[in-house]
Amino acid sequence: MAEEKKEDQDVPVAPVSLLSTSGNRKRKAEHHAGAAEALRLAVGTDKKYDSITRHRTEVERAVIDREEQAEEIIESLPKDSSAVPRVELYLPDILRDTVFVGHLVTDLDSVAGAIGAAELYGGIPALASEVNSETAFALEKFGVEKPRTIEDILKENPEVDICLVDHQQTSQMNPSIHQDKVVGIIDHHALQSKTIVTDKPIYIDIRPWGSMSTIIAHTFVTHGRRPAKHIAGMLLCAILSDTLNLLGPTTTDWDRLMVAVLAEIATVDDIQYLASQQFKAKSRELAHMSAVDLVNGDQKSFSFAASGFKGEVGFGVVETTDDDIIMDRASELLPEMVACKKEKSYDCLFLAVVNIVKLHSKLLICGPTELALAKDAFGGGLMEDCTVMDLGGRVSRKKDYIPVLTKTINEGWEKPKGLTRGPSIVDLGKLGRLEKDPEDPFGRVKRTGSVLAHSATSVGKHKPGRAFSIFELPAFDEAELLEDE
Repeated sequence: MAEEKKEDQDVPVAPVSLLSTSGNRKRKAEHHAGAAEALRLAVGTDKKYDSITRHRTEVERAVIDREEQAEEIIESLPKDSSAVPRVELYLPDILRDTVFVGHLVTDLDSVAGAIGAAELYGGIPALASEVNSETAFALEKFGVEKPRTIEDILKENPEVDICLVDHQQTSQMNPSIHQDKVVGIIDHHALQSKTIVTDKPIYIDIRPWGSMSTIIAHTFVTHGRRPAKHIAGMLLCAILSDTLNLLGPTTTDWDRLMVAVLAEIATVDDIQYLASQQFKAKSRELAHMSAVDLVNGDQKSFSFAASGFKGEVGFGVVETTDDDIIMDRASELLPEMVACKKEKSYDCLFLAVVNIVKLHSKLLICGPTELALAKDAFGGGLMEDCTVMDLGGRVSRKKDYIPVLTKTINEGWEKPKGLTRGPSIVDLGKLGRLEKDPEDPFGRVKRTGSVLAHSATSVGKHKPGRAFSIFELPAFDEAELLEDE
């Protein structure tokens, strides 16, 4: 799909030289599109076309909003990434020459964190298990050699010290590691059951941040160290992954700030395009992704201001070589779409599932408003009680989806009067909360406590085996519902 490669990169941008002012300081700098100024030069704060506006994503806003802080941090660092401060009082010697290794069912954060920590403290990165497709993408993207496995390293040197990264529970440790060889832990998870117990004091750095790689990036800059470009790129990808592109429930301002800093150091051309490509790589292993990941992973929002409709429309895309894997999970995805729609105050939310082999797509429809707009815009065949529409050969959000919706709305589409109230009428508080299961080896973020999910498959009469319906209301008192969808 050569023509689709840049689908999410709306305006290609080359690095530009400019004269910028920060406070009373003037400097001439080369900005890449990962930097705030280049984002603004490329397309402005939001992308506007007649009656439609494509809003900046969370990662783009994070880079723009923290421009001055990021510049100040970067300018305080040495220009040469190999430069080491003469005094390293706060870098513990105990971690020098240590092997840094993540958890089993290893993910991008544990691999990038191990690579970054090894560079920072002077050690060796290792893998606890084989890398996933997302991690492989980041390694290739930034030209980083895949670390050796911990088993191979321990065969050569059984007595080497170990620092655990991105975990501290024995259930997640590679079985070849002996607890008495653990000299450090760098993590961002809660201390719960099966936490490692040691017979001597060890180095511990645990912070309540969204990503372990944020800790490593922060330690680099607070110790006056500039991470090399490839290290910055790996840490950046890991933070985006673990925080769901800064939208996850564990995201902190530290994560957002480090994303802004790392994007500049890694000279990322387009932070949103990187996030989108990374999500596509991650989606090759769809079985390990939660409904939250799939609905929010590659989602963009658009504002319309036409005569008949003024409002926000969210549009997500999941690309896969086997769309049946996704469609079989529609009963998970549709309630999550309703919750996402409520949380982000969308008037409509769509999720297109694209088979990139067959060049064919299907549209998930989570409410009556979405159904009405989709019927007028796309006119595809409906199935599964009108929750799925066949979009045929339409496969591109940029070329096939948004232009069609825009044309329909600009030609006077308006929400039909007397439209049936759908599932999104349920009060937001009844739609559950996002949680990260500490026992889940994949670290998935899931929604718990949703009344839509509680009924498993039904939002109406709670009959076992019934499919999600956009036409039936949950069985609650009227006081628990909103007046309008």
